[in-house]
Formats: sequence, C-alpha cells, structure tokens
Amino acid sequence: MSKTINVNNVEYDVIKDVNEAIDVELLSEKITDYFDNYDYIVGDWAYGKLRLKGFYKSDNKKCKKINDIAGLESYIENNCAYGCKWFQIQKKGIDK
Repeated sequence: MSKTINVNNVEYDVIKDVNEAIDVELLSEKITDYFDNYDYIVGDWAYGKLRLKGFYKSDNKKCKKINDIAGLESYIENNCAYGCKWFQIQKKGIDK
C-alpha cells in the first residue's frame, strides 16, 4: 500500500521518497498552480533548498522529452547532486 500525502488540498501518492526527502509543510509553500497540469512532481534537495520539477506520463499529449517521466533516472543522475535526498509524487487518481 502506497503512502498518500495532502498538499494544498490535493492528494498525491508517494512513489519514491529517497532518504526521507518529503517535507509536506515546505511542499505546501513551494507547489504553485504551475504544477497543476503535471502528472508527477519530483523534488530534490540541493544546498539545503528544495527544487521541484514537473513530469508527464509518457503517453500524455503534453509530454516532451524534457518532461517525460521515462527520463527520470537520467534527470536524477545528470541534474541532481550525487546521493541527494529526492522524491517522486503522483497526483492521486492518475494511472501509473
């Protein structure tokens, strides 16, 4: 059974939470309506700050190579600090 979190009255399933990266209170401050259309939100910690990026399912018509969830491993490897804390959440109700 997956964990569910509520951020600004939106429910998300926690897909990955590497090294306990999720801080719901901080997420509530950082997530804006910019992220409303994304299927997934990935957050990583760099220099003590939380960075967020939106991703789409590969079959979403809005999906492009830069925001395709299929490239998540590459994104973590190439754009995040080595061994950083990071997480992936998905809007509840979206098929994985």
